[in-house]
Amino acid sequence: MNPQLKSFQDKINYTFNTEAHLIQALIHRSYINENKDRQLTSNERYEFLGDAVLELWSSKTLFSQHPDYNEGQLTNLRAMIVRTETLAKISQEIGLDQIVFLSRGEESHGGRENISILADTFEAVLGAVYLDSDIQTAFDYLDRVLLQTSVDMAKAKVYKDPKSLFQEVAQAKKGITPHYTTISESGPDHQKTFEVAACIGNEQIATGKGPSKQAAEEEASIKATKILNLLV
Repeated sequence: MNPQLKSFQDKINYTFNTEAHLIQALIHRSYINENKDRQLTSNERYEFLGDAVLELWSSKTLFSQHPDYNEGQLTNLRAMIVRTETLAKISQEIGLDQIVFLSRGEESHGGRENISILADTFEAVLGAVYLDSDIQTAFDYLDRVLLQTSVDMAKAKVYKDPKSLFQEVAQAKKGITPHYTTISESGPDHQKTFEVAACIGNEQIATGKGPSKQAAEEEASIKATKILNLLV
């Protein structure tokens, strides 16, 4: 057994009955291009399956944990839990960034830090756990690696998406609807970084960076909300 794969399984407290399931879940499509003679397939089908398992787990978990939440609150909190940034963070915490199979080119361009790749790999591995066992085992795995994040987000009231929350605070404190301004775009087309400012009127409250304008706006809005909440 590959020592890295064994270490990963120890970390997530799940040992695959068929390690081939785990290996398949780790094959990014870029890796296939440099190993065409091995007749490999990418992890995208596993990702598709894992996405469905994740949505069912998150819906069931939130429905059970928050009987006082309405449909809109449940939907927004679920969206925050399963968003790319959240899943990428969990992937790094459990070490998926170190074991995903990437091409040399993708790796040299920061593939192991690419949040889309990390989130997709998280879902693919979840699909692999389900295929290797059953739905309850997959849910138990998610309880171990993702449940605390769900609890923390609920406590922080992030069931309102960051931009909506910032808008509410801005209107309450300043009486003005905020807006966003793009400060800069950098990097190659396939891996851009955007910097965006969250503004109220002509005043810049905070800035944020991310791989998309939406992600940058969300980071800026989170920072801006914290700043406004410190104001009397």
